[in-house]
Amino acid sequence: MITASLQEKIDNLDVESFWEKGYIVIPDAFTMDEIEAYRQASMATRASGGELLTRPGLSEVITDGRLAAVARKLLGVEDILYAGDSSVTINSGQVGWHKDNADRQDANAPDWRSRYTQLRFGIYLQDHIHHSGGLNLREGSQDIVDLTSGKCLYLKTTPGDLAVWNMRITHSGNGILLKDPEAAYPTPAEHKNIPVEQQAPLHEHRMAVFAHLGANDSHGHRYADYLKTRTYIVNMWRRQGYSEEVREAVKRAGITLRDMPAEVANDPDAGLSKDWKPIPYEAAAKVPQTENQKPVSFLGRVKRKARRMLSGA
Repeated sequence: MITASLQEKIDNLDVESFWEKGYIVIPDAFTMDEIEAYRQASMATRASGGELLTRPGLSEVITDGRLAAVARKLLGVEDILYAGDSSVTINSGQVGWHKDNADRQDANAPDWRSRYTQLRFGIYLQDHIHHSGGLNLREGSQDIVDLTSGKCLYLKTTPGDLAVWNMRITHSGNGILLKDPEAAYPTPAEHKNIPVEQQAPLHEHRMAVFAHLGANDSHGHRYADYLKTRTYIVNMWRRQGYSEEVREAVKRAGITLRDMPAEVANDPDAGLSKDWKPIPYEAAAKVPQTENQKPVSFLGRVKRKARRMLSGA
């Protein structure tokens, strides 16, 4: 539910800062009662798994309108797409820099030709201000193709906060927070060299809820098409479809639902890639330019930003 207080926070979001840094944290987007309910629902549905829309007690994360309202504000569009990508992680140990978009390594690919309009939402169900296990980000790296550019940050969140990041940003789960408040945030590669006594403690159970929402545009559908190639999520979609009740709830939230379980049900070519692989694309058409036309392309802006970050400017 969007309370008056939350609506005010959404209305006052620093959209410009989001597009510059690649992430934002909205404090107290959820109540402590809701966070506890999500923890219980996460444990109760742990064995069955599945995306949020198929998990009792967690589908409301998508359908209650909060995430969609934030997406509309940050993206500046009304039509928001959900394409079956959401999850719960419990005590996940995955560490390593990566990006979540389809075209991760090719600066000429469609994902990098314009502003990227797909968002990842994270709800961490425990404190990460005084505890390790939170998210590392490379600030501003949503506009840089490589995985090494951008200052390493540790996203300090408290239960109830809603974290949002651009899905092109370089990030890593299960970060380490040091006890020394003046120390720089360690990168994933540095984790193995940090003595345990210097690290902020971990929670007994680290739980997080994640969801993808984005503009209902070419970026959104290219991402959905990429997901159809991945074994893990196609297997999940084939196990559990959507009830009519859930479909109606998504519709009431003003979200466009792409029915991925239905798309992959009888598609023998879906889910053949266990690991990430680039997907094909058509080269962008070259537009003839006159001598006086010197437009700066999106890729050109990305390259300039990379040079500034590397030079410390």
